[in-house]
Amino acid sequence: MTREASGEATAGATREQDWQGDWTPNGQPLTRQFHRVWQRARAFDRRSPLLWDALLTGFYVIACAIDVSSGGWRHVTENPGTATWLLWTMSLGFSVPLLWRRDRPFAVLLVTFPVAVVNAWSGALLQASMILLVVLFNIALRTRLRTLLWSYALTVVPLLVTGARYPAEQGLDQNVVPTAMSLALSAMGGIAVRTRQEYLASLVDRARRLEVERDQQAQLAAAAERARIAREMHDIIGHNLSVITSLADGGSYAAAKNPASAAQALTAIGTTSRQALTELRRLLDVLREEASAAAELAPQPSLTDLDQLVNGVRAAGLPVLTKIAGPAHSVPAGTQLTVYRVIQEALTNTLKHGGPGATSEVSVSYKGGGAVTVTVTDTGRGGPPPAGAPGRGLTGMHERTALYDGTLEAGPLPDRGWRVHLHVPEEATS
Repeated sequence: MTREASGEATAGATREQDWQGDWTPNGQPLTRQFHRVWQRARAFDRRSPLLWDALLTGFYVIACAIDVSSGGWRHVTENPGTATWLLWTMSLGFSVPLLWRRDRPFAVLLVTFPVAVVNAWSGALLQASMILLVVLFNIALRTRLRTLLWSYALTVVPLLVTGARYPAEQGLDQNVVPTAMSLALSAMGGIAVRTRQEYLASLVDRARRLEVERDQQAQLAAAAERARIAREMHDIIGHNLSVITSLADGGSYAAAKNPASAAQALTAIGTTSRQALTELRRLLDVLREEASAAAELAPQPSLTDLDQLVNGVRAAGLPVLTKIAGPAHSVPAGTQLTVYRVIQEALTNTLKHGGPGATSEVSVSYKGGGAVTVTVTDTGRGGPPPAGAPGRGLTGMHERTALYDGTLEAGPLPDRGWRVHLHVPEEATS
């Protein structure tokens, strides 16, 4: 309990002020009223510590002056003939140093110690000597344990002097032991108050750490949700725009030679655009808090929608061959969405980068127990993604696969084309 410990205790007490609001909402009226008064007193003390110390010191100075001037000290003194100047000097020596009891409590004790010894030796036995209880309380509240032990030993010395000088009247049983016990209780009171302050400060720190952790968790959750939404929007918009682009290119090429094919392409563009807008509107409605209750709900795409996906890609001009092995109903919904989005992204990349004459093959194998293996290959140009435009397709596929402890391999084939291989193990369904 050094000066640093004193500063820590004071800082801990200060940190409590924001936390100690009305912590007794269900308490008795008297308890709540006392708590409010106590909090106002502490708030006043924090705002004007010097004024509060001056008021307390002034109270003890006036009390000591009344004791000397009224002669009340004569009822307990062993030396009624003590000089008046000495009485006033000892009274001021006991009371005035209290002004610094919080900042330098041990120094206050060192100042009052010789006054206490003179008070005991002279036999005046002024009631002002009981101010040592206040000093010892502040030492226990703000300093180290070693300092407290030394301080207690110093406060006992005047008692021993009194007992030795006036053994008949001031024996051990009559005054020394009871006063020593009073000093010990004062020190214990200071330790109890300090323990409570430190405990409350630890609770405040813990509560604030929990608030920080809660905010961090909320930020991480928001970041994860943003990433998920970004993947969904990329898959929805990227795939449908690629299909629309392919249909528009094919329609413009066929417009001069086969108007019927061009009309079919325009119809497919409209259908694909409306589907994309519907999915995008549904996703954005979920993000709007005021519309979340009335948002249009629909199931996420699953493996049963693969035929519709493949037909849309075929209509955009990309021949796709599908091979399905095993039943899809054993695969959980989350894994089905991941597999669907990976296949969708692979076909979208083929539409965008495969070039004219490219074909694609989709092979899906259900292993049972929720495990699934997907291989998507094409005969396009292959090679690495275009420089300067890496996109988020491959990143999104890897992120989705990692959610289910799966593995994803994507890269060019040795001769020509591109290959995407996905495997989600059975353990991911547990």
